[in-house]
Amino acid sequence: MRLALFDLDHTLIPLDSDHAWGEFTVKLGWRDARSFSEANDGFYADYKAGTLDIHRYVRFAIEAVREHGQASALKAREGFMEQVIAPVMGEPARALLRRHQSAGDTVVIVTATNEFVTRPIARAFGVDELIAIELERDARGEPTGAIHGTPSFREGKIARVEQWLAARGLDWSHVQHSTFYSDSINDLSLLEKVHEPVATNPDARLRAIALERGWRTLNLFE
Repeated sequence: MRLALFDLDHTLIPLDSDHAWGEFTVKLGWRDARSFSEANDGFYADYKAGTLDIHRYVRFAIEAVREHGQASALKAREGFMEQVIAPVMGEPARALLRRHQSAGDTVVIVTATNEFVTRPIARAFGVDELIAIELERDARGEPTGAIHGTPSFREGKIARVEQWLAARGLDWSHVQHSTFYSDSINDLSLLEKVHEPVATNPDARLRAIALERGWRTLNLFE
């Protein structure tokens, strides 16, 4: 197996899809604009600083879905995809994914954003394999606000990739070559794990590490 792993937010798309979904629910009138945006921005600042409490954030981020129900949220998500996500899915990112797929690589998006937000984005990019934060659901299939299993966040991304491999009867020893594209210092552990780390639209701290270690850097948004 040749494995091509991709972070999503600020790597394949030039925004944070979780943060953008929250702002979209404000525009729908599902949240008070001022209080929600202040909290949303605070969590995003924590993420960039590497101090995010992922469990608190997921409970906050999925609250609108819980309150309005899955059916209404799915309909709203269609509008989110059309109005917010589709316009920023650039050709350089699409071409990079196609290049790996054409080479026969197994392409997987590995993101710390939850499955509700990211599943349609992966599909729109033509990627079937998605490792995202899984939501705990009640007997009716509605999200509870908790995370199911290991969150694909920071070191948890390695654990989730290993679970994904194990489900296929594989482990890292079966991977002939692995590449991981990411913008974020939060993904340093997985970048260090793969054969070929690629700092993609990197934040300042990751750019410095990439320069120091001689990692390839890539900008998909120019």
